Amino acid sequence: MKFDVSSSSLLARLQSISKVIVSKSTLPILDSFLFQLQDNKLTITASDPETRLVTTVDVMNVEGEGLFAVSAKILLEPLKKLPEQPLTFSINDDNLEIFIFFENGKYNFIGHNGDTYPQPKPLGDNTITFSMESQILLNGVNRTIFATAEDELRPVMNGIFFDIQDESLTFAASDGHKLVRLRNNSVKSEGSASLIFPKKPATLLKSLLTKNSDPVMIQFDENCAYITTNNFKMVCRLIEGRYPNFNSVIPIDNPNRLLIDRSMFLLALERVIVFSNPASSLVKLQLLNDLVIISTQDIDFSTSAEEKINCQYNGMDMSIGFKGTFLIEMLTSINATEIVLALADSSRAGVITPAEDEEDEELLMLLMPMVLSD
Repeated sequence: MKFDVSSSSLLARLQSISKVIVSKSTLPILDSFLFQLQDNKLTITASDPETRLVTTVDVMNVEGEGLFAVSAKILLEPLKKLPEQPLTFSINDDNLEIFIFFENGKYNFIGHNGDTYPQPKPLGDNTITFSMESQILLNGVNRTIFATAEDELRPVMNGIFFDIQDESLTFAASDGHKLVRLRNNSVKSEGSASLIFPKKPATLLKSLLTKNSDPVMIQFDENCAYITTNNFKMVCRLIEGRYPNFNSVIPIDNPNRLLIDRSMFLLALERVIVFSNPASSLVKLQLLNDLVIISTQDIDFSTSAEEKINCQYNGMDMSIGFKGTFLIEMLTSINATEIVLALADSSRAGVITPAEDEEDEELLMLLMPMVLSD
């Protein structure tokens, strides 16, 4: 086999899928990229035992076709340091000896048999298919992934829940302390279905999805999902189990409502949290008429901080505690200029929503309070 390829194009494709590879895999072949040469396309695959990423790059002057695997480390590290130039790959079909020729030199190493690379299971007869813009999927992942859990006893909490209905798609994630629910009303589907998408492939999607309106097709059965875009294909194993009924824990009537500028609130939190106890990150909010007082303290080091922000508050005077790092994560993932914090009392969850939702979106975040010491 033989072909020419742009060094920068090849490197970009390799880097885009390389993050799925884990060190010291139980299958040594998974330390490698799988290459399939056919016509003027080079298909490149990277995988761990649960997730598989596939992309393609255009090649020229092709001779032959076939499969071979190359160590990810031996290929990526030199290419990162190589300036843009054409590369010529020459592969001996008999012993898989590989030469890479470039302007000022050559690399030589032995590849691996591509036939030993594991292949994904095909989808079953009960496959469900739907599509959306890549921006919608990217928003759903970005705004929920931080709320997923790390719970070995309840693995269903370790992923993002997709609730697919005829007229909407809902993304949800929760770790028991915080909950995010994002509903998009522009995604249509024939029938209802759901899946739990694991955290690692969701994290990979954040770097793979473009911020434009390219289409994304999702196909899944009870075991795995195939996600296909113009630039890559992902195959991943889904989390099995039933996701909890998160809608049942969202309070319906929280009469005490705080309307506040999101950026001012966020910046104040980021300043005062420096003075909080690192173990708890407890932030106290004292809600008064048109004023919120944000305070933290660390008794062990005799540090404290307090800031006051003007706001619109309708409700009874109260003080409530939240984990500041969680509150900052939530405010960071909201794009609105103003947010609403709705409360029942200091012992029940607070509900955070944008003052104005984006088009076709309904975003809601729930945060459990922390006990305040007297």
